[in-house]
Amino acid sequence: MYLAVDIGGTKTLIALFSTHGRVIKRVKFKTSHSKPKFMADLTKNLRSFSKRRVRSVVVAIPGTVQKNCSVLLGNRLEWGKLNLMDLLKDLFECPIYFENDASLASIYEGSFYHKKVVFLTFSTGIGGGVVDNGKLLDESAKFEPGHKIYDFNGKKAEWEDIAAASALENFYHIDTATELRGTEKMHDVADRISLGLNDIVKKYHPDIIVLGGPIGKIFKRYAKFLPDLDVKFVRPKRPLESVIYGCYLYAKKQGVVERKHTSK
Repeated sequence: MYLAVDIGGTKTLIALFSTHGRVIKRVKFKTSHSKPKFMADLTKNLRSFSKRRVRSVVVAIPGTVQKNCSVLLGNRLEWGKLNLMDLLKDLFECPIYFENDASLASIYEGSFYHKKVVFLTFSTGIGGGVVDNGKLLDESAKFEPGHKIYDFNGKKAEWEDIAAASALENFYHIDTATELRGTEKMHDVADRISLGLNDIVKKYHPDIIVLGGPIGKIFKRYAKFLPDLDVKFVRPKRPLESVIYGCYLYAKKQGVVERKHTSK
């Protein structure tokens, strides 16, 4: 079995996968912005999996991985460096990996196409990656589209402060962006999303752009209002769970690599 841990700016999701990719157990809890509270919540929830025969653990983080141990979180989780390795080693006797959450989601969503794919996730912020024939490309390491500045309604702001799910939730005073409905609101959603799409198409020349996160879940409501950019826009296979399924694929791949290395 494989354990996936998706630490997000809003929620943290832990899922246990069978070797064939079926989710056996999952838990979800709110990501506290208090570092001690988050660590306590994470420890408590991880313990419920510690008696399982876990082959490997993959932790998805919204930030930078340093030496597969310390992580520097983004998405407004201003904790500085966070070392989770000691906690995980106390609970699990298996290989432990850390990887950027958007990269993992890109690996999963890009695995369905034998083409060049840009995956964009509209959640607490805007992140993503570039995949070609199922392989994450090197340029994904510097792929930060959410921080680009655009003009919208007479004001300059970062794209994620205009079009991320969190931005839409704040603007419309709703709990989750998936609640958005109605032609006028869908036009607005499409206008906000469209701001950065042309730049992405010009720079990366993808065949497909996958629009993920909560905004991906309502894709069919606004898709017809997106611009014609000579690229195919698609809904993600798992809008809210791309990351944990990316963790599973990553764990499987690392297992194959380790077995090959051991057999030499």
